[in-house]
Amino acid sequence: MKKTAALSATLAAFTLSICAHAEVNVNLGSKERVTRLFAYPNNCNVICFQNWTLEQTAEHYLTQSVQRDGFTSAKVSVVNDNDQLHATISGVPDGYDKPLTQLLDAGEKAYDGAQKLNAAGKFAYNWYLFLPLGMALENRKSVELLHFPPDYSLTQAQDYLRSATTDRWAALLTDNGIPADQTPAYQTIIDIAPIAAPANAGKDLEGVYGYFTDYQTTMVKEVSLSAKGTSLPMVAFGAPVRSWLKEQYKAEVPVLGLATITPATGQNVSVIGSNHPSYIWYAADKSNYGGDETKADDAGLKVMGQDLSAACWQAGMGQNPSSDAAALLKQCTTKWQVTQKVDTCKLFYTSIRNMTPDQAAAKCRTGSVGRQLDQLRKPLPEMKKQA
Repeated sequence: MKKTAALSATLAAFTLSICAHAEVNVNLGSKERVTRLFAYPNNCNVICFQNWTLEQTAEHYLTQSVQRDGFTSAKVSVVNDNDQLHATISGVPDGYDKPLTQLLDAGEKAYDGAQKLNAAGKFAYNWYLFLPLGMALENRKSVELLHFPPDYSLTQAQDYLRSATTDRWAALLTDNGIPADQTPAYQTIIDIAPIAAPANAGKDLEGVYGYFTDYQTTMVKEVSLSAKGTSLPMVAFGAPVRSWLKEQYKAEVPVLGLATITPATGQNVSVIGSNHPSYIWYAADKSNYGGDETKADDAGLKVMGQDLSAACWQAGMGQNPSSDAAALLKQCTTKWQVTQKVDTCKLFYTSIRNMTPDQAAAKCRTGSVGRQLDQLRKPLPEMKKQA
């Protein structure tokens, strides 16, 4: 089995290297267009946190994309020719420019929505229009539907995948067998509010979704389709996103619920509902239970089991999109909530309670992990703030 897996990985890498030989040229647009679509300058208050030119900023995000697509030897160059910016990307497949052009064109719809939002007096002074730049463009495995990116992903990290939310979910994907360097391919994000805002701004953003309908539906249609034309699985994170999905596509997806949406004729996308990746810190907060640690652990263990199950489904569907979604989900919930619930317990105590592996193992031996993980129907506290 190990030899077969190693051979498959070698062949995949060899195929990738054969295909990734083209050089594509992309007209990114005018200096003004690139400035607004790449949120330039990312963080300048007299002194620039990253003292980059507009060309360097575009190169930065495009380089992230080619790296996350697995084209490690690809090169990106962005030049300004009479206030028109052009990108040359070598070492990528022919046609690599198409998904990039689609993203930027969709970004124009987001910009128009943000302009209308601002004209209505609803765009806050500390918000930034921020598109999902730097995502995998060619070799996407799955799509993550989220609420909004935290501002520090833009202003500090200049990396859409650098946040507590995405880091935690990447760890859950590795717990389900996805190598750490491949998790970005599974984390192609669409935020229903393309606005980088403080992490506690969730409530303030609830009234903005209607301004971005064209952007949202365009992104779901285009990003959930792979380069080969197959539909990619999608994870809908958190109550606001799941409510939006119901309103937009008439799809009801409670936590660990499944649905199919049709973004375009003949395009059927499998969707699973999930907790927000950061919800576990709120659910397991002792202050929600009058300081009762046992009740807080009960809730946290339940969420951990749900999150591991959802990540398991995402990993499996990402590797084989033609899998039976319902059968796979049953396997995943059985794995993490029944047969390997002690492992679920250990992961909760090491990743959320910050215990050592030995401390977590002792806790799971002496604790009531069986009782805790079997109470899956017990309601959890509603998340009233971003964790």
